[in-house]
Amino acid sequence: MSLNIEVNNKQVEAQQGEMILDVLERNGIKVPTLCHIKDFFPSGACRMCVVEDERSGRMITACSYPIEEGMKIKTHSPKVVESRKTIVELLLANHPDDCLYCVRNGHCDLQDLSKDLNVTERRIAGKPNGTPQDFSSSAISRDPDKCILCGRCVRICEQTMGVSAIDFINRGSETVIGTTFDKGLNTSSCVNCGQCINVCPTGALHEKPHYNEIRDAINDPEKTVVVQYAPAISISLAEEFGLEPGKDLNGVLNAALRKLGFNFVFDTTFSADLTIMEEASELIERVSTGGTLPMITSCCPGWIKYAEEFAPDFLGNLSSCKSPMQMLGAVIKTHFAEQSNIKKEELYSVAIMPCTAKKFEAQRDEMTRNGITDIDVVLTTRELINYIKLSGLDLSKIEPEMVDSPLGVRSTAGKLFGVSGGVMEAAVRTAYYKLTGEELLNFQVPEIRGLNGRKETKIKINDLEVGVAVVNSLAKAKELLDEIREGRNDLHFIEVMACPGGCIGGGGQPFNTDEDALKARAKTLYSIDDRDSLKVSHKNPEIIELYKDFLGEPLSHKSHDLLHTKYCKRDVLL
Repeated sequence: MSLNIEVNNKQVEAQQGEMILDVLERNGIKVPTLCHIKDFFPSGACRMCVVEDERSGRMITACSYPIEEGMKIKTHSPKVVESRKTIVELLLANHPDDCLYCVRNGHCDLQDLSKDLNVTERRIAGKPNGTPQDFSSSAISRDPDKCILCGRCVRICEQTMGVSAIDFINRGSETVIGTTFDKGLNTSSCVNCGQCINVCPTGALHEKPHYNEIRDAINDPEKTVVVQYAPAISISLAEEFGLEPGKDLNGVLNAALRKLGFNFVFDTTFSADLTIMEEASELIERVSTGGTLPMITSCCPGWIKYAEEFAPDFLGNLSSCKSPMQMLGAVIKTHFAEQSNIKKEELYSVAIMPCTAKKFEAQRDEMTRNGITDIDVVLTTRELINYIKLSGLDLSKIEPEMVDSPLGVRSTAGKLFGVSGGVMEAAVRTAYYKLTGEELLNFQVPEIRGLNGRKETKIKINDLEVGVAVVNSLAKAKELLDEIREGRNDLHFIEVMACPGGCIGGGGQPFNTDEDALKARAKTLYSIDDRDSLKVSHKNPEIIELYKDFLGEPLSHKSHDLLHTKYCKRDVLL
């Protein structure tokens, strides 16, 4: 049912049940918010989105107030602007004055609002709470003094991730956001996904930085520093350097990394192909021998930690494959080191990932052999962007270069790992070939493409109808696991990614990543798959050579030793 309302003296059409904020945004009217998250039930907590109802003279929250017939609204009246300005001034009263060296400088909603509302002096005196920072996590750091209690992190952790590692604690003016008993994040149920960082409007949450370690390694003449980057990285940088959103900067990125001082540059997409060879073989073995089904992917470290904590009854369903990052790290520290006559103790291996949970994964005991880790340090996409800018590199003027070889050729199937459904699609292509001896007539599996939180389909392979499912967000994963617990048995293979959209929406991606950015990145990955000729992992010539010269065959003893692992139930301390 259509309703007519008046906004800033102009007639606007709205639908019954809509919130004022939705109508304003659809008509190109920007109203600031701090607590609001699109598609979440509105809380109206921050009051930044207040507008003036001319009929009553009241100030009402646009995000949580439904449209009424005949409503007359002023979105930027003097009364409204003064109200918003006062809210910002109150938030700044006890906020640290360290904007110049804050990690969110230039990407801070509170800073932007201060500028927009012309807050140029401190009219309300206050002092920081002096709450200690929390550096206990291997992936995420917390600075409670910069928290404005908007609650975004709490809601994303509870509703999207289904983890609830953080919440409001204490009462009244003593209220803070923290973990159980306000202990370190490392003792909580946090899965290190980093989605809380993505929605935080200030610098209260950020990934643990590793600039200094990498800089020291690059400047150490006794170190050979290698770097790999995930499939989602090359299509996530462009907008940060004034280029078309979603543009693939693969070749330019290779050249930029060499200019930063890395000795060898590899694309993790190569080891995504390697993962498919192992994972598809594992799936076939389970199906043919009556193994544990459904098999569930193990590429996402946020999902793995969630399974250890919240779904230990499904640990037997997890693929034993390491993630592509860890597989390539293991191959670099063994085969590549031997081929290049480099002592593995002198190899310093860096991974650039769209994910904060990868920082946690790299330091897991399971990813260490004889005291030497597969990966020494992980940078997020955001950290890479800052590193490039710090070094004064202009990506628009850098000539593309190839990755180093061997370990350099990749298929488009591996590239699809960057988007939700990509791992499944790549695995299906290879599993179909291994079981039938023929390629799929159409490599695309459209039913599992797109950004929906859950996708399912059936794929006919010989006489077997294979049931597959793809979920992104751990709350969606829980829903599916509960169905299986209740007796559902028509699924053979499940892909789980912790972050909405998959790695393109990872917790280490550029700030202000919205749905349009996710769609642009996904579109680029799919266009790469349409354009390039090598579309399947099992035809990657360097993968074939690696098995011939080093690994033997998928699921061989050496493959299991280097490329596979196992996980155990993890007790949450608090």
